[in-house]
Amino acid sequence: MNTLVAVAIAPLGIGDELAPEVSEVVRIIRESGLPNKTTSMFTEIEGEWDDVMRVVKEATFYLAEKGIRTEVVLKADIRPGYANMISEKVKKVDNILGDKREQSE
Repeated sequence: MNTLVAVAIAPLGIGDELAPEVSEVVRIIRESGLPNKTTSMFTEIEGEWDDVMRVVKEATFYLAEKGIRTEVVLKADIRPGYANMISEKVKKVDNILGDKREQSE
């Protein structure tokens, strides 16, 4: 079943500079082969539920297995019969906003 998740996986208790650890987490997600998009707060991943959760687990355990306390925030959109929602949801909003801008001119 197609699943789109927004996940933030972050190390806790290791200081103020987290970019090296977060970069490794993002690398694991990007190398998974699943569609993904990283923003300043979350990384979105799309695919079949089991595949997405496997990647989330692998990225989370990368930090945990190094002895790092790890926080995971996850939001999931499970929508049967749909695919490519990682970009289609944004396109739909952009189209609506574009239509409204044209109407107001």
